[in-house]
Amino acid sequence: MTDGDIGSLIVRAHAFRDEAHRILGRHEAARSRVVLLKPSYENLGKLSLTQDDMLRQALRCAETGLYRAAHVMAWAAFVDFLFEKLSSDGLVKLRAARPKWIGKDIFEMAEWYPDHQFIDAACDIGFPTKNEAKQMHSLLDRRNECAHPTAYYPDLNMTLGYIAQLLQLFTALKPRSI
Repeated sequence: MTDGDIGSLIVRAHAFRDEAHRILGRHEAARSRVVLLKPSYENLGKLSLTQDDMLRQALRCAETGLYRAAHVMAWAAFVDFLFEKLSSDGLVKLRAARPKWIGKDIFEMAEWYPDHQFIDAACDIGFPTKNEAKQMHSLLDRRNECAHPTAYYPDLNMTLGYIAQLLQLFTALKPRSI
């Protein structure tokens, strides 16, 4: 077998895999549906290494049926993104909006203030729209249900919807500056 034959075989194997995922992705319970989210994820463009890693972990969690963990990891990636945006001006606007907040940097502030307060502060700065802020609060509530003992047990569909909503928020907010 020549190198050309091996290369051709690899190309055909990848085409088979992609077609199998496309076909299986139509079935509601198929794990291949997670693969269908990957192009949306890849269209986001450059994310930080931390955000990229956490989103990839969220997708791996969804592929393996760890749906609550997938919610938590996807939210963690989004919060890291939000903190990056809020810090992009050296915390000038955040400190103006929340002058009593303590902490030398955003991560120290995060030790004192919960995520929902950062969403409110970002809204006061004018970063997300009111509807986007409502969506963030809703997604945070869902994340909290997954991270703490509750009767909420998301399935594949719920998890894919959650990650897709976060990907839409990333896409909408990424080009904006604080």
